[in-house]
Amino acid sequence: MVNNIGRPARDETADYYFPYIDLVPDGDIRQLLEEQRRETLSFLETIPDALASHRYAPGKWSVSEIVSHVNDCERLYTMRAFWFARAMELPLPSFESELAVKTAKPEDRPWSTHVHEFASIRASTVDLFRHLPPEAWLRRGTASDYPFSVRALAYLTVGHAIHHMRVLRQRYL
Repeated sequence: MVNNIGRPARDETADYYFPYIDLVPDGDIRQLLEEQRRETLSFLETIPDALASHRYAPGKWSVSEIVSHVNDCERLYTMRAFWFARAMELPLPSFESELAVKTAKPEDRPWSTHVHEFASIRASTVDLFRHLPPEAWLRRGTASDYPFSVRALAYLTVGHAIHHMRVLRQRYL
C-alpha cells in the first residue's frame, strides 16, 4: 500500500473541480474516505423523513435530490477512477447531473434508502481506493473532455461530499 498518496497537482484535472478538491483536509485520502463515511452517515441519519422533500427555495433540489446527486456522482467518480486506474485509454462521456436527478425520481423513495445507498456506495469506494496499486494513483484519462488523474478523482469524491453536506447543513436544516 502506498503510504503517502499526496494531494493532486493543479494539472491533474480542470480548475473547475478544485473548489471541491481544495475542501479536502490534509491526510491519507483513503482514511479520509472512511472517516467521511462515518461522519456523513451519522449526519444523514439525523435528518427526519419529513425533511426529505424540503427545498430551501423554489427551483432548488430537495434534500433527497441532493443525496441522490451525491450518490450518483460518487458512483461516477469511482467508475472513472477504476477505468483510469486499470489503464483504460478511451475517453469517457459527460454526465448530466440535472437529468440524472430528474430521472432517478429520488422523492419517490423512502429517505432511509438514500442513506443506505450512500453507505453501500462509500463502502465500495473505500475498498476500491484502499486496494489500488501504487502506480495507479497517477494514471490519467479524459472524461467529459477534462483530464483526470485517479488521485484527483479520489479527492473530488471527498470534496464533493463535503460541499453538499455543508449546503444541507447551512441552507436546508
